Amino acid sequence: MVLIDNKTELFIVESCKQSHGVIKAGLVNQLISQFECDIKSLQQALLPIAAKFAQAPVSSFYVGAVIFDKVTGNMYLGANLEFKHQALSLVVHAEQAAINNAWINGAKEITSIAINAAPCGFCRQFMNELSTADTLEILLPTGRYSLEELLPCDFGPKDLGNQEALMAQSAEQIEISLPISEQLKEQVRLAYVPYSKNMSAAELALTDGRVFYGRYAENAAYSPSLSPMSSVLSQLALAGETLEGAKVERVTLVETKGCENQKAVAQAVLTNLNGDSSLLHHVFEAK
Repeated sequence: MVLIDNKTELFIVESCKQSHGVIKAGLVNQLISQFECDIKSLQQALLPIAAKFAQAPVSSFYVGAVIFDKVTGNMYLGANLEFKHQALSLVVHAEQAAINNAWINGAKEITSIAINAAPCGFCRQFMNELSTADTLEILLPTGRYSLEELLPCDFGPKDLGNQEALMAQSAEQIEISLPISEQLKEQVRLAYVPYSKNMSAAELALTDGRVFYGRYAENAAYSPSLSPMSSVLSQLALAGETLEGAKVERVTLVETKGCENQKAVAQAVLTNLNGDSSLLHHVFEAK
């Protein structure tokens, strides 16, 4: 069992705040050498650190998740995010947060995921959308499992005739004629929306100049889909910012004309921000 000392823990926490919850391969290898452990043991040792980024005002149950991508060698943290006075269905689960974090930050695949509590059925279904669903290794306090063991008789993308998979799709080559940043346009093109076709993404800018992005990630079971606004707020939380304390300058949501379905959900979760939570909403026609 790997025990991370207080000094190293503080260093990792501060590093993760700067990188929005990403532990680069160089630091991963440094930690493996320092603690004389393997990748999976390190993932599990990092779970208490991941859980420090959780915001759970409703449940007071703090969940952490740590993903490893063997292609990049990076690890990606995730933590649950709850919204006060909103429907419980809007929360971001730690597993979703970690997968979203890896996806947003350029991971090539989800090789394994460590979680400090057994994943609920919702999260098992969310993981079933991944390109690596058949090979994914899930590390729990009770042991190591395949997704097939935790989700027998599954329902997935192919049951709806979808041959795509989350993490495997490429950017859509579409023109977006809107007065928004090029970075946000690229996030829209990278959205995973095989069911609604609503290419949608969000941008959140803080007064200190930092900018965060989120994309729409759909799921074959529909309900486990992750909205672009929840995606971007999860990224904000992984930078160590609380929803109540973040000094927001602007929030922008982009959707596809004729497929819009995200504005009301975005406005609902934004009520948890302290200060101006007004939303700049843009709709474009895909060409």
